[in-house]
Amino acid sequence: MIIHTPTTEAQACAVVKSVFASGIPLAIRGGGTRSGLGRPSQAASTLSSAGLTGITLYEPAEMVIGARAGTPLSLVQETLAERGQMLPFEPMDHRALLGTEGAPTIGAVAAGNISGPRRINAGAARDSLIGIRLINGRGEAIKSGGRVMKNVTGLDLVKLVAGSFGTLGFLTEVVFRVLPKPERVVTLVWRGLPDEAAVGLLSTALGSPFEPFAAAHLPAGIGARAFSSEVDTGSREENASKQRAGAVERSNWIGNGSGEARTLLRLENFSASIDYRAAELATLLTAHGTPEMLEGAASEALWQDVRDAGFFAGTQEAVWRLSLAPTNGPRATAAIANALPQARWFYDWGGGLVWLAVPDADDAGAAAIRAAIKPLGGHATLVRAPDAIRASVPVFDPMPEPLLRVTAGIKTSFDPAGIFEPGRMYAGI
Repeated sequence: MIIHTPTTEAQACAVVKSVFASGIPLAIRGGGTRSGLGRPSQAASTLSSAGLTGITLYEPAEMVIGARAGTPLSLVQETLAERGQMLPFEPMDHRALLGTEGAPTIGAVAAGNISGPRRINAGAARDSLIGIRLINGRGEAIKSGGRVMKNVTGLDLVKLVAGSFGTLGFLTEVVFRVLPKPERVVTLVWRGLPDEAAVGLLSTALGSPFEPFAAAHLPAGIGARAFSSEVDTGSREENASKQRAGAVERSNWIGNGSGEARTLLRLENFSASIDYRAAELATLLTAHGTPEMLEGAASEALWQDVRDAGFFAGTQEAVWRLSLAPTNGPRATAAIANALPQARWFYDWGGGLVWLAVPDADDAGAAAIRAAIKPLGGHATLVRAPDAIRASVPVFDPMPEPLLRVTAGIKTSFDPAGIFEPGRMYAGI
């Protein structure tokens, strides 16, 4: 396979123009860490953003950062951390789940609308994305948005492109709004709650004025890493320093195996604010018992596994991502368990996101899963499965015919020859 690695936007335009003339399909690649998302590639060559790197704009006072699409996400995060700032949406790292290597790129975060547990409070990646540079299927460079939200007028191509997985064009630069990092992060943990009661707790907390920044539930049997007591003995500041220095190795984590269920609320902000809000939440939720307070490395590791679906890393299961109204999550998982007894799951986003693992045989449970959630108004995305299954089962929820026609029309307007990632999201588009 030919891999095109332009180092300038002009070079990328030239590549696309040549491909447009020949009609040879292109796969779009950043760091290669999310290559297993969507349907298997049907492209004959690859257009890589690996040569388009570097921070192009950083104005800490304006809380905005811009970078070329191939810039490693880690570089963006390190640059922000030096000034006490961060990306608001806590992007997921798919490497453990998909078994991939390489370095995630900031362009792929935008293209996939990749978000994590903070989404429930701070919004998705597309909500912080305020500017892009994109090459369309004719090889034309397009700029949309800018350095501030008010620059986005007319048709908002920024939001349209976020989550299109490279099917509409090749991103060359992205601009994100950023936020200050919190002074302190604490996780409140309730143990032993069944799914329905746990989601009820999360819903009550999220509807309160005490502002949880993340809310998740891990049913019994969903393991997590816990920080070993001989390592996590210092103060919060000391443990944070160890993490920054890289002194905390993965071998220091010990498994929690098939322990009891845990319900998690994460609080962020100034220390005095957290103390007050934690006490008020404990009082508000007293019917569910008294929560434990977790912080430092143990809290960070727990939320990393929630963010990255790390509980399913290294297994042979197919993994689904279900989006539902939070209170419908337990009903959906109960129905799925009746049809697929080996299913395992956990909840993020207050119950609105369900990560589900099932045997990776036949249709990976697609028929049963979609039948269970259809009456509840949800949808299911197949995140991990063998190529043969991803080629035969709709990876994204099938769309009604009218909406499919609209989607095909948008694709054609950006990419008239259909050269960008054909069939990556929907067969024939």
